[in-house]
Amino acid sequence: MSATASGSAQAQNAKPAELKIGITTFTSGPASVFGVPAKQAAEIYIDDLNAAGGINGVKVVPTFIDEGVGGDKLLSEYRRVVQEQGVKVMFGAISSGSCNIIAPVAEDLKVLNILWDCGTEKVLEEKRYRYVVRTQANATTEMVASVLYLLRQKPNFKTIAVVNQDYAWGRDSWELFSHTLKVLKPDVKVVAELFPKFGASDFSTEISRLQALRPDVILSTSWGGDLDTFVRQSAQRGLIKNSQFVLPLAESSLERLGTTLPDGVIVGARGDHYFLHPELKDDPKLKNFVQKFKAKTGSYPIYSVYHMIQALDGMVSGYDKAIKANKGQWPSTEQLADAMHGLNFRGLTREVKIRADGQGLEDQLLGITKKTAAYPFPILDKVEIYPAELITAPVGQKSVDWVKTIKPEILRDPKIKTFPALAN
Repeated sequence: MSATASGSAQAQNAKPAELKIGITTFTSGPASVFGVPAKQAAEIYIDDLNAAGGINGVKVVPTFIDEGVGGDKLLSEYRRVVQEQGVKVMFGAISSGSCNIIAPVAEDLKVLNILWDCGTEKVLEEKRYRYVVRTQANATTEMVASVLYLLRQKPNFKTIAVVNQDYAWGRDSWELFSHTLKVLKPDVKVVAELFPKFGASDFSTEISRLQALRPDVILSTSWGGDLDTFVRQSAQRGLIKNSQFVLPLAESSLERLGTTLPDGVIVGARGDHYFLHPELKDDPKLKNFVQKFKAKTGSYPIYSVYHMIQALDGMVSGYDKAIKANKGQWPSTEQLADAMHGLNFRGLTREVKIRADGQGLEDQLLGITKKTAAYPFPILDKVEIYPAELITAPVGQKSVDWVKTIKPEILRDPKIKTFPALAN
């Protein structure tokens, strides 16, 4: 190696004055009820991290990009911060549609991209990436757990309908849920598949149809402002009392909806993210963060907050691992990306493992809403936690094919952890 080449390599891996990161999240539009708390969480985390010395003495400097501007502008901003501002790690994105367009661009730019919240399983199953990893579960893990919880709690239903947002997540999650349900309860009848547009403000057409059909179960994997609006309008017209609602993403809506949600609604936490986590609610890391977040925002953290913290903890753990492997020297982006694969770390709740394919393994918590005197919104009763390995397609397998091979014995798997019901 020439002296010039050697000097360039050393300069490339020299410890930087600061680490620039980019974070995409919704700060406008109906999804901002979900994206703004995540931004607030990132600010809390990064302030605390920098106050403690940063990553190996390097302070972290974030740039936030509004995901609500639409795909084309998001991609333009994404490229700009990487190519012009020198951002080394990107956190993108919330929307599954955004993740699908960002992942190949990150690989092309050779920038580490942490899929910090989106659920689409296809992004990491249809192509293997070096620079793209996910620090939480995908739709398969979440939907299989939701089907199992529904069948374990309410096994005798005969009909089901779905109301999902009309884009990648809404379509993909229903495909996985319906195939899993068909394997485990083949006699169930799907009476309606409704896909209102993303960001819809009026669900009267869907609600009228569901009131006429009266399905035993109504599933919606919608989230953010869309889910809130659908639930409020369903409650106003009595639909929510006539069918068993299953809302796998509604942990994030519990506080916002308040008393609108009746008892008995099945709710998922997109991971095991819950401020009253039955194992960890008194754990210092979780308890201290919940108190700090509530003091800053006036609200309890929701799962987008947990996913943001989890992604940041994953990045820090990845740097620690890469620095150790690099004999104490600051790693290159390639070394960091490689360190992220096979990484074990903990966010605020249970430990996460990132597999060789970049997919995070994250356990899933579900429960049933119950009003109590302690909070002005329902909390989760009859909580169960499902281990990720049980409900995630193995490396190299397509989820939509794998779920068709699930056996009924999974419903009685002893690794599923159940917690006592709340006292009345």
